[in-house]
Amino acid sequence: MHDLLFWAIAVATVIIVGLSKSGLLGSLGMVGVPLLSLVMPARDAAGMMLPVLLCMDAIAVWSYRREVNWQIIRIMLPGAAIGILVAWVLWSAISDDMVLLFVGIITLLFILDAILPLRKQLIDAPPSRPWGVFWGGFAGFTSFVSHTGGPPFQIYVLPRRLLPPIYAGTTAYFFAIVNTAKLPPYYFLGQLNPANLALSAALAPVGIVSVIAGVYLVRRISAAFFYRIAYWLVFLLALKLIWDGATGLWA
Repeated sequence: MHDLLFWAIAVATVIIVGLSKSGLLGSLGMVGVPLLSLVMPARDAAGMMLPVLLCMDAIAVWSYRREVNWQIIRIMLPGAAIGILVAWVLWSAISDDMVLLFVGIITLLFILDAILPLRKQLIDAPPSRPWGVFWGGFAGFTSFVSHTGGPPFQIYVLPRRLLPPIYAGTTAYFFAIVNTAKLPPYYFLGQLNPANLALSAALAPVGIVSVIAGVYLVRRISAAFFYRIAYWLVFLLALKLIWDGATGLWA
């Protein structure tokens, strides 16, 4: 039995991730596992979120079904497949504290990338297929570990300056394929257990409604104010996760 705090954080998390899936909040959906790790083990959070993400992916793919850059997906998917396989192989060697620390560092890098010109320095060079395979692999690895594949994906895709609907559609298709590929490994690793699936079923409707609402709002409102507040909250969350992970490993 979960308490009110758990459900408040879980529902808020799914809403944020759903709005992100619609293209409204960019990669802010990567805070899903970090937020849930405040009220449940990080690995269980990753397992519980996968079916919810797949429901969201289905809505996003349908909404942007005619707005997708297939060239980018063809370049990045081979790398993503390698990243997923590497993460699967290393899964047994990764503890919950390692996951917390890893997610915290990735989250902190995402925030620093948003407020400092780190991405521009990394990607001023002309785009290339090997560069896309590399970041696709990084996206596949981080997506497998903690559903935080957004920032690596963005590093390669944002410089293409796609129209917002094309960007949203390309993101939707890429992660729909990546998340589907994660189902067999998650099953064999025990992440899709009955308890996690029961939570997924309860939260999936919230995610679906959030994606639909985000698709409606994506061309109608500015998220600038939300970003200013959210980035500070996520920054503090990243510091807490890094602290919890590091102290757990050194205890």
